[in-house]
Amino acid sequence: MKNKKLQGNVRDAAFSILWAVENKQAYSNLLLHQTIQSHGIADKNKGLLTEITYGTLQHQMTLDYYLEPYLKGKIEPWVKILLRMSLYQIVYLDRIPAHAVVHEAVEIAKRRGHGGVASVVNGVLRSVQRSGVRSFNTISDPYEKIAIETSHPVWMIKRWAEQFGLEKTREMALENNKIPPQTVRVNTVQATPEEVIEMLESEGLEAVQSELVPECLIVTNGQPAKTATFEKGFITIQDESSMLPAYALQVGPEMEVLDMCAAPGGKTTHIAEKMQNKGQLFAMDLHQHKIKLIDETAKRLGHTVIETEVGDGKKSVERFGVEKFDRILVDAPCSGLGVIKRKPDIKYTKKEADFARLQEIQLELLDQASQLLKPDGIMVYSTCTVDSIENRGTAERFLKDHPEMEKIEVALPKALGLKNTGFVQIFPQDFGGDGFFISAFRKKATA
Repeated sequence: MKNKKLQGNVRDAAFSILWAVENKQAYSNLLLHQTIQSHGIADKNKGLLTEITYGTLQHQMTLDYYLEPYLKGKIEPWVKILLRMSLYQIVYLDRIPAHAVVHEAVEIAKRRGHGGVASVVNGVLRSVQRSGVRSFNTISDPYEKIAIETSHPVWMIKRWAEQFGLEKTREMALENNKIPPQTVRVNTVQATPEEVIEMLESEGLEAVQSELVPECLIVTNGQPAKTATFEKGFITIQDESSMLPAYALQVGPEMEVLDMCAAPGGKTTHIAEKMQNKGQLFAMDLHQHKIKLIDETAKRLGHTVIETEVGDGKKSVERFGVEKFDRILVDAPCSGLGVIKRKPDIKYTKKEADFARLQEIQLELLDQASQLLKPDGIMVYSTCTVDSIENRGTAERFLKDHPEMEKIEVALPKALGLKNTGFVQIFPQDFGGDGFFISAFRKKATA
């Protein structure tokens, strides 16, 4: 394939991202910003670029299923990516004329290949237009049918079906292919939600207060990260589900608190706001460049209570000693299966073999946290995944190995209406946020 990109061309930029994701294991969310810069994409076209890129990734297996009857002979990998991307627009984006999509695909094929490839691309797409896409009803296996329909690997569908049942699995997989809501968290140390809504409206953005989490605003248009409201520290970008661990921690002013796996700092800064920016809040992470992100966010929001340092949470007792903290958040490394809506490439890169290794890391972190916690202190274990082994499985193993700890009810906003037994699993379809797990433990007071 010739590497001939066209400046300012949205579809050429989308193709470049999709090629890098498939062949270099690059992350689509990171590549998106870089490609916008390198291709010189205009502001008015950034939304379309994001939609084509994420949409093609979200529906990749479905698109391949649709294309299969029309592909004759060997097709080069880059041509298949181009066909996928083009078919996504034809099938899922009503506002783009099919003839315009085909024309753009043919032009990209000419630039990056040759006339023969362009002819193949044109022929396949015209054939799909004429004959349409095939039904899923010919797939007899129920797991495979959901997998193809929702574009999730069969192993993932089977795993979820065993844990949650087939119906909930299908609901979750379909939800994962939707565009996530754009949510921000109000810095309640600086302003009220009502005041921030007015600030955003004065800058041309529309926002409404969440019915579930009071400091969460749902922004329905514009880019909140590019506003003066953001720059001046009145808001930060955060998913609604990930605002819940700070509630579960039950922090207050003047406490000593540890956020053990803190980057990029969304939960850290939320905890600081719950502490009213009073007390001592340590934020640890393994990597210096991630610590820098926390520092930058804390400075923008005006939080002076946060102390950051590079460190391994699995060795935190060496750093702090025992029974040091009133509250500890362990937002542990996990498979990330709750954020597929935002990072669709996760579906194709994760392997079942990853889960056992991740649980061992999670248990090591929880063991350290239990030693760091003061008697009668509270620790919260959270993940951005929906996997039962990593979530309830890890929490139950931890409790079994630590008789000094007891499960307690997870303190959450009542409006959520979630069944609360000390283990709270939030699914993407519950209220449109990320999939998330939250559990809370108290260290029994010594006699």
